[in-house]
Amino acid sequence: MKLYPLLFISLSCITLSAAEHYARFEPYERATIKAAAAGEILEANLSAEGHRVDDGVIVRIDDRLDRLDLNRSKASLKLIARTLDLTRQMLPGLKESADRQERYSQRMSKLSTASQTQKDQAYLAAVNARNQYLSTLEKESTLQGQLLDLQQKISLLEDRIAKKNVRLKGRYLYRLDVRRGEYASPGMPLAVADDLRRGKLVVYLSPEEIEGIERKKIWIDGKATDLRFSKIWKVSDEKYLSSYRAEIVLPPRFTFSSLHKVELK
Repeated sequence: MKLYPLLFISLSCITLSAAEHYARFEPYERATIKAAAAGEILEANLSAEGHRVDDGVIVRIDDRLDRLDLNRSKASLKLIARTLDLTRQMLPGLKESADRQERYSQRMSKLSTASQTQKDQAYLAAVNARNQYLSTLEKESTLQGQLLDLQQKISLLEDRIAKKNVRLKGRYLYRLDVRRGEYASPGMPLAVADDLRRGKLVVYLSPEEIEGIERKKIWIDGKATDLRFSKIWKVSDEKYLSSYRAEIVLPPRFTFSSLHKVELK
């Protein structure tokens, strides 16, 4: 009869000895935004710092020369496209003319009544008509290549301009690292932004805690939950050498940066 209380005390000790972890509720993702193109900082939206930006430019890098080049390139593209269209309209007529001149030259070469001069003239006319057709065909290919090159250049300029206007969509601007008048070089940090749509708790588990973890419940702040670990690293952490990093991803039910107790039972 006396064994039962002892057994109850022993089991209670095992439960109480479960490791307690304290984790800060962090944004699911924090990104450092870096400059993709060089230029002077014309605008740094300091008023957006510390706020969620639904859709807005937070940093604008000088893109005036790029826009001028873009406008010129678009104008050139229209001219080349028009010239290409006219060239293609000419090709059927030139081909028909070359074919007719060639047939005429062949007929002349078989006429015994035609002089050699007439035959030579017909032949030269056929050669010239064929060369004119081929020259126009070559011009079409050249124009088509120029058109493709300009289209690629326009795409690159539009991409560069977009990258010089750093825009956030549904992100929290944690920090701006640049100010107006500074010069940005490629790879230079511009801002730090957080994804607050989800959050995570990061804990470092011992090998004993990971063993049979699929049968254990996660307790947060003394309350049992139905949460599961979204990630458990299989290699021990660089800083906590005997522990394994584990993440719990969940909706933003807690205040970000708040501290919470995490237990496995």
